[in-house]
Amino acid sequence: MGLRRKKSAVSLVERSSINDSEEATGKVKVAFFTDILIKDYDGAIKTMYQLINRIPDDRFEYLFFCGVPPKHEIGHRVVKVPSVIIPFNISYRAALPRLAKKRLLGILDEFQPDVIHISTPSLLGAFGLKYAVERHIPVLSIYHTHFISYMRYYFKKVPFLIKPTESLIAYAYKKFYNRCDLVYVPTHLMINELIDYGISGKSLKQWHRGLDTNLFNPGRKDEAYIRSITGNDKPCILYASRIVWEKNIETLFDIYDEAEAQQLDVNFIVAGTGVAEVDARVRMKNAFFMGYLSHSNLGKLYASTDIFIFPSISETYGNVVVEATACGCIPVIARGGGSQALVDDGKTGFLCEPNDAKDYIEKIKLLLSDETLRKKMQNEGRQYISLLSWDYLTEVYFSDIERLTGKHLPEKKALPIEELSI
Repeated sequence: MGLRRKKSAVSLVERSSINDSEEATGKVKVAFFTDILIKDYDGAIKTMYQLINRIPDDRFEYLFFCGVPPKHEIGHRVVKVPSVIIPFNISYRAALPRLAKKRLLGILDEFQPDVIHISTPSLLGAFGLKYAVERHIPVLSIYHTHFISYMRYYFKKVPFLIKPTESLIAYAYKKFYNRCDLVYVPTHLMINELIDYGISGKSLKQWHRGLDTNLFNPGRKDEAYIRSITGNDKPCILYASRIVWEKNIETLFDIYDEAEAQQLDVNFIVAGTGVAEVDARVRMKNAFFMGYLSHSNLGKLYASTDIFIFPSISETYGNVVVEATACGCIPVIARGGGSQALVDDGKTGFLCEPNDAKDYIEKIKLLLSDETLRKKMQNEGRQYISLLSWDYLTEVYFSDIERLTGKHLPEKKALPIEELSI
């Protein structure tokens, strides 16, 4: 009876380019938990795929658990978990592992993971963490999303709930991450904030985000491409990210309105999609909306525009800020959240008071009027970007996975904070 049940559980594992008869021997087995695994869905998942695409098959075997599986073959086993739409953000789905608990436990017991990788402290992440703790399996997590900062947007119509909800999330952070063996955090500012929430600094390690400089570089500039969008040669101000309220989109609207009021002779370009897109098109009626763009087209757009504005204060990191910087599109962003650690104010770009549209416009006008300053900031930005390499960062990750199991190679430490953080 037990053997029949175990065989049934394994048969429910969806396979992607892997034959059932292939058995990994002597490899580190990693069970990877993430609610969504659709390629390029957001910055966090883009980071995950940098790891997934570089998994050394001779050293590791991965098993993925997710609520929304990939739409393409990823070369590894994938288990689909029941999921539902999140009420406050209909663009996301949350996995509900309790609805398939027996099946998932059977698959995990059959797989016998050496390490658990958890992407998010969601219900699925909590399920993976509980499994790991009960069986004394080491856990690695990457701090992708600063959920606590979203509450001011999700509960803006019931503001009395914001503080209690933030306190509840801070408590959940502490409970969750203090049970992980290693937590990657992208900036020293975010590490300090997590420590303030009560998370032990011993498990926190700065692990920067890398960049594909083949896609994101100034050489991608294409004047004909940008002119085909705007129909003119005016300077271009770009916002590129998901168009969702937690990105402080209201301030983006205010920046646009202020530019219109001051009759600033520029083009506003918006790249991305999201639940606030309909409102954005109404509020920014003269802007050019690009919708979703591939990495290749996004790199070309960054390189072909002049200034990147990003008012979000909810970022853990802010991949778009680094991408823009790499392309020579100077960032003018909010002084808040993890993104602010990616801009050296006055040197590689400008930091602005998060909700002060006039501050953004003053910095934009300064850049547009001073070509020498623009070129100097672009050069400084390129020097900073040269420190980032996905190949290096992913090998640090795989070495850390091996070290957690005791099956490790010589240690490869991440670059010191002072070398990676501005």
